[in-house]
Amino acid sequence: MAKRPFAYGKGTLRCDGVALSEIADRFGTPTYVYSADAIRGAYHEMDRAFDRLPHRICYSVKANPNLSVCSLLAGLRAGADVTSGGELARALQAGFQPEQIVFAGAGKSRSEMEDALTAGIGCFSVESEGELRLLSAVAAERGAVARFALRVNPDVNAHTHPFITTGLASTKFGVPIADASDHYALAATLPGLRAEGVGMHIGSQMTDLSPVVEATQGLAALASKLLERGHTLRHIDIGGGYPIPYGDEQPDTPGQLATEIEPMLRPLGLVVLTEPGRWLVGTAGVLIVRVLYRKRNGAHAFIIVDGGMNALLRPALYRAQHKVVAVRENSRNTRAEVVGPVCESTDVLSFEAMAPDVQPGELLAILDAGAYGFSMASEYNGRPRPAEVLVDGAEARLVRRRQSHEEIMAPEMGL
Repeated sequence: MAKRPFAYGKGTLRCDGVALSEIADRFGTPTYVYSADAIRGAYHEMDRAFDRLPHRICYSVKANPNLSVCSLLAGLRAGADVTSGGELARALQAGFQPEQIVFAGAGKSRSEMEDALTAGIGCFSVESEGELRLLSAVAAERGAVARFALRVNPDVNAHTHPFITTGLASTKFGVPIADASDHYALAATLPGLRAEGVGMHIGSQMTDLSPVVEATQGLAALASKLLERGHTLRHIDIGGGYPIPYGDEQPDTPGQLATEIEPMLRPLGLVVLTEPGRWLVGTAGVLIVRVLYRKRNGAHAFIIVDGGMNALLRPALYRAQHKVVAVRENSRNTRAEVVGPVCESTDVLSFEAMAPDVQPGELLAILDAGAYGFSMASEYNGRPRPAEVLVDGAEARLVRRRQSHEEIMAPEMGL
């Protein structure tokens, strides 16, 4: 993985040379900061990893849906993986080519299908017989052809957090791989459908990618059988889930995966689709927060900051570990928990025993927060979601302003 863009210089933590302390002074806190160069570097690294196969990288918009981040990736000629009508609208606004958009998700509505057909997207990732039949009906009503790929569930354990394991039979995702051939046979009898490919997605943040290799073997065998039966497939979608190192671990890389699966996929002659999100943007972002108070409850010490689970939910939801560092260089460590201002005992940003020894008014940076950070943020406790800043070269640009209280209440006013 490319070098992280955050490093100390002249006494302060910087993003590609721009001081985070200056960004905090200009735009306030809590604020997400992303490195455009790091995102570009990650995209090019993944592109090189698959260069021995015909391939397309479809950015998983849910990881970080900011329009400027999406526009940056669209400018690199990435495709997009979307999971809702809202993400579809964002992808189109950001400049992704409609024919390079894959619409995934187990719960697509009729109106979402209609919008996607109007846009002329490249492929629907279909996850059930009911969805297949509805897509056929919607397309036929409009005199359109919906290109689809069945998402199969290979019942392979991704060995990741259970909340982000999606390839087991016990999850809601996909069609059992044993039933897939019957679904393609059914689709051939329905109007308005054209088989475009076959796909899977078995989980996220898989530090060991061997389950993907195992699942790809089954997926490739299915694709081969479908081709033999006359289905005109164009792509095989291996999903995403590529890991980043949140700590000192050294997870498997896309290059290692591509090397292992190339012999399975090359004979098929299909375009390989992959759907990274976290891997492209995760290490490219940090969340800057400001210390409000330090306090002690008996033996327990706390550093209370101005952004908590409302700004970064992952630690509260998954007990995810994010390194927390002082923006000021050479800060010592102290025994304390870093917690937010939200009225929940789960509002913890760092479960580590040690934290930077900082005082009220100083800044902390939560690292590797570029993915599933802002996209999972909320207005809980009436707190505005963070601002977002994109650093491109020497320029730090506001790419989402912080909401005012009036903007939060606006949808409820004047009814």
